[in-house]
Amino acid sequence: MKFLLSLLLLILLTSCYSIERDCSDFKTGTFEFSYVINGKEHTSRFKRTEDYNIDYHEEKADSSSIRWINDCEFILKKLHPTSNSEKEAIHMKILSTTDNSYTFEYKLALKRPNRPSRVEKGVATKVD
Repeated sequence: MKFLLSLLLLILLTSCYSIERDCSDFKTGTFEFSYVINGKEHTSRFKRTEDYNIDYHEEKADSSSIRWINDCEFILKKLHPTSNSEKEAIHMKILSTTDNSYTFEYKLALKRPNRPSRVEKGVATKVD
């Protein structure tokens, strides 16, 4: 009996917790994203429309097309890739949202055979 009560209490407590995910607020706009390369922090700014994502990094613009899978997931594909690795599409997934930011994860859209899938996470802040 104790076990059943404990199990019921655990189910009730976990069912009350839900992550906020209002992705429609982040489909378009201007965002900033910070990342670290070789121990140095960099900030990148990007502008997203319904169809395109324009990255601004070190005063250079780089454009990608966007194909929305649902409100919280989309595929990015570079419009003008300069290497074979840039030709590969990226699958982006918004995991959680706040008033002005979202946590996301990204990975290659197509799994490479005989290679483990590498998933990275980050946080983007909406600035406009």
